[in-house]
Amino acid sequence: MLSGRRLDLLNPSPFDIEIEDIAHGLARVARWNGQTLGEHAFSVAQHSMVVEEVCAHLQPGLSPRWRLAALLHDAPEYVIGDMISPFKAALGFDYRAFEAGLEAAIHIRFALPPAAPPAIKALIKTADRASAYFEAVQLAGFSVPEAQNLFGAPPAGYALRIDPQPAFIAQERYVARFHVLAEASDLEPTSAAFDTE
Repeated sequence: MLSGRRLDLLNPSPFDIEIEDIAHGLARVARWNGQTLGEHAFSVAQHSMVVEEVCAHLQPGLSPRWRLAALLHDAPEYVIGDMISPFKAALGFDYRAFEAGLEAAIHIRFALPPAAPPAIKALIKTADRASAYFEAVQLAGFSVPEAQNLFGAPPAGYALRIDPQPAFIAQERYVARFHVLAEASDLEPTSAAFDTE
């Protein structure tokens, strides 16, 4: 990693994970394999910020730590890239297990439970699909009916105009948002940080 960390992909240690490395990688990973309109790719970093925002729209008053989990929901992609869903399915369980291990290390590094509670995972998945809907229609050439068929209708009362950002801007904004949420979460890496209330 550019930070100088050496991350063992088969046995990732939370001690080798830095938010700056995550932000740098995610800001340079393109959603939709880069097959989008515009001068800049729509990065996973920018997508992650949208997902965190949609989670807060869907569940007002959501705890900052779960908003942090939403921001980090695609963090493993800083190492493994953003594979399209059909390809992930074709790779099967081993890929999912590998991704889950990396996600657990990232969560532990930032004082979150290794896996988010099921209700939080479901919320993040709903927000992820909402972001995908807007991305599909605005950037990837899908019609509204196609996007609704694949991702469902966007949440009521939420509108998004996507403006893909240069990588360096997405990176800076991702790191800044992380620090806001981490400070608001006020979590210490102790066993007390792992309750799910």
